[in-house]
Amino acid sequence: MYVVESKGGAIACMLLALFFLGTWPAIMTLLERRGRLPQHTYLDYTMTNLLAAVIIALTFGEIGSSTPEKPNFIAQLSQDNWPSILFAMAGGVVLSLGNLSTQYAWAFVGLSVTEVITASITVVIGTTLNYFLDDKINRAQILFPGVGCFLIAVCLGSAVHSSNAADNKAKLKGAGYSPTLNGAITNEELRNLEKGTGIIEEAKAGTAEFLLELEKRRAIKVFGKSTIIGLSITFFAGVCFSLFSPAFNLATNDQWHTLKEGVPHLVVYTAFFYFSVSCFMIALILNITFFYLPVLDLPRSSFKAYINDWNGRGWALLAGLLCGCGNGLQFMGGQAAGYAAADAVQALPLVSTFWGILLFGEYQKSSRRTYVLLFGMLFMFIVAVGVLMASSGHRK
Repeated sequence: MYVVESKGGAIACMLLALFFLGTWPAIMTLLERRGRLPQHTYLDYTMTNLLAAVIIALTFGEIGSSTPEKPNFIAQLSQDNWPSILFAMAGGVVLSLGNLSTQYAWAFVGLSVTEVITASITVVIGTTLNYFLDDKINRAQILFPGVGCFLIAVCLGSAVHSSNAADNKAKLKGAGYSPTLNGAITNEELRNLEKGTGIIEEAKAGTAEFLLELEKRRAIKVFGKSTIIGLSITFFAGVCFSLFSPAFNLATNDQWHTLKEGVPHLVVYTAFFYFSVSCFMIALILNITFFYLPVLDLPRSSFKAYINDWNGRGWALLAGLLCGCGNGLQFMGGQAAGYAAADAVQALPLVSTFWGILLFGEYQKSSRRTYVLLFGMLFMFIVAVGVLMASSGHRK
């Protein structure tokens, strides 16, 4: 079994995980904006997400000889370690619920703001829990100022969303549409939108025409719905994300002494396998349910329609691989340097915001106030990720 032992190796894992975990949401958002049903996309995603865990377990988890203290992946599958397995599977359940929720939140509040708020909640709650679970191996005088930076970032993220929503409302009003207090447009304008009336082709990013063309094309319709819905989904997802890393920590280190005497702790690869299995199962159950009982006014679907939907399937499968590899690298780095420090990967909004601006034209033609707030948010994330990585300890 390959084990990351050095602080440098742990930081390398975190940085690579940061890129992967910041990229897959952009791919999922791209597919929703092209009209693909999120139920279809998430099912494709969750299959390769599980595949990534299996590949990691059968490669890194089988390298080298197996010892009683650190058994290889296959050797550990037959051991009596169910308490730790249940912790790992609980972590997979809350992660799957969080990922599923953010898929809908992206449509309402945008990729950048969703990732900022969820990541910050994850750090504020999850990192604090991991610090105490890891027997305080991370330096508190560095760690908690980093947590404070994330808390400031979530406040700035909310301000960015509010400012950008006001900018979009002004753009729609200036183009002859009459947005209401919650940012919607009138019923007559919605009917014109569905017919394509008043919308030009190849609208430039950041313009009112671009916003209206996007609404006509996307799978989740957001005009006419309050952004409070999106923010509520976002905060729910953040709470879910804050719990999966502490659950994984308990699965691999057994701080609560639930294993029988002589039974070795779950190695990170075995825990990640069970974690991903439960993530897959909950996603399978919920998304098939959403085929027939859709939420947020999405159209009904069926398993047959999903099988025949190849529009963007390759991208969805790639997103699952990126997320699976990113999670695996995060856990490998966390086992070496402490899971509190590994939460530095929650600076993934830095990557997501880059893709949001590059691919989706987020914040183009926005006000100076929005740009100042956006810069402040990203700056606080850069500071936060550096501080959290600097707090890395070493697990004995």
